[in-house]
Amino acid sequence: MARIERALISVSDKTGIVEFARRLGALGIEMIATGGTGRLLNEGGVDVVDVAEYTGFPDVLNGFVRTLHPKIHAGVLAQRHDESHLEQMQRLGIRLIDMVVVNLYGLVDVIAESGTESIPSVESIDIAGPSLIRSAAKNYTHVAAVTNPGEYDAVAQELQQNDCELSEDTHFALALEAFRHTAHYDTLVAEYLTSLEGEC
Repeated sequence: MARIERALISVSDKTGIVEFARRLGALGIEMIATGGTGRLLNEGGVDVVDVAEYTGFPDVLNGFVRTLHPKIHAGVLAQRHDESHLEQMQRLGIRLIDMVVVNLYGLVDVIAESGTESIPSVESIDIAGPSLIRSAAKNYTHVAAVTNPGEYDAVAQELQQNDCELSEDTHFALALEAFRHTAHYDTLVAEYLTSLEGEC
């Protein structure tokens, strides 16, 4: 069982996220959130820490590098059993992040509904989201990678029933779904770029 004490939330598909975050908050789980997600959660009465406040680094390049920061990825990738990792984290003021709630709905949905020709430019391609998902899924024995809003209820129920802990089976299943999510996303991006061949 892995204990969840801190979650990072940054979602394009905001279906069910406010209720899920409320349930996390009721369990005492601290939440760090990005711009639009954070504003929505605040409006829904959920207390969150803004990513820029946590990292101490302002939002730059229109948010492209908002979560691409050592205090975020080190918090996700740290090995909890490695004393050298924990010592570095403490020395640098980096907190462990035990759950990453991220999805890549935006581009996937646009392509699925309208086709690749509707994508305005490569600026629509998400870099930070897939990086976060992969980091969490890679470290799945310690970090829960939640990419599917359909999993929110089951995850919240398990946390409620097990004193904020998730089973190894749940962590593995979430990681598998997360890698499938990013694989599907990358396939759509590749198909989009293939459609541009000869235009550049």
